[in-house]
Amino acid sequence: MKVVAGSASVGLARELAKAAGGEFIEVAYEKHPGGFPDGERYVRILAPLEGQRVVVVATTHPDPKIVELLLLLDAVRDLKPRRVTLVIPYFGYGRQDKRFEPGEALSARAIARHLQEGADELLTMGLHHPDLLTFFDIPAREVSGMPAIGRYLGGREVDFVLAPDDGAARHAKEVAETSGIPWDALEKTRIDSYTVKFDPKRLDVRGRRVAIVDDVISTGGTVALAAREMKAQGAKHVLVAALHGLFVGNAWDKLAVCDEVATSDTIPSRATKFSVAPEFAGALRKGGP
Repeated sequence: MKVVAGSASVGLARELAKAAGGEFIEVAYEKHPGGFPDGERYVRILAPLEGQRVVVVATTHPDPKIVELLLLLDAVRDLKPRRVTLVIPYFGYGRQDKRFEPGEALSARAIARHLQEGADELLTMGLHHPDLLTFFDIPAREVSGMPAIGRYLGGREVDFVLAPDDGAARHAKEVAETSGIPWDALEKTRIDSYTVKFDPKRLDVRGRRVAIVDDVISTGGTVALAAREMKAQGAKHVLVAALHGLFVGNAWDKLAVCDEVATSDTIPSRATKFSVAPEFAGALRKGGP
């Protein structure tokens, strides 16, 4: 197995190659030290791939990484591999999976149609909704990253796992099952795209260390509000753990209320503290040679 990566996913791809017993293949992303002056992307794979099972690991966030991934898949195909598995750690545009007004682009489907041209199968993680997989005509699976959060929390002094809303309850439950830590969920009401409020709910968190778990941190508003609620109810330490860390706008200012923020390597950032490579490696093994 050969593993190649988009420029934003090199760390995860190296860990995945180790976990899956494969070989990491270097890729050049710039032809010249300064790149193309007009900002166009460049990709060159630095090893032969003919007859190999190739795993391409690349996120589709932010937008330039989509173009880079299309070039990477095309370059891989030209090297005549036996099979190409595309691993998308974070599926950008995954939240644009429904059409609400006439004439709107169904963006998640559009991205899926283009990406599948270069792959035989797809693995991804932490989707907004599993129905997104139906946009692919190739075999496509969602791999759960919650066991990775569970492993991380299992090595921390955490007394309680909390979902910030009903939507994250399934994630908190899976994390709790992996780590053996009790869990519960808050009840959230969304007022608009930027404003939420929590319905009153008392939890047994006084003097305890609480981990708030979610699939993605975007603006940070929901988890920050949940952290404030836990502090108000007497929690002595609040850790926020999520798969994907986007940290849009002033998210870090909002998250200052948290004692710790931890995310995976699906999107590398200063909060990256654990890897989902074991989860993807396990899925690759189940997929066969």
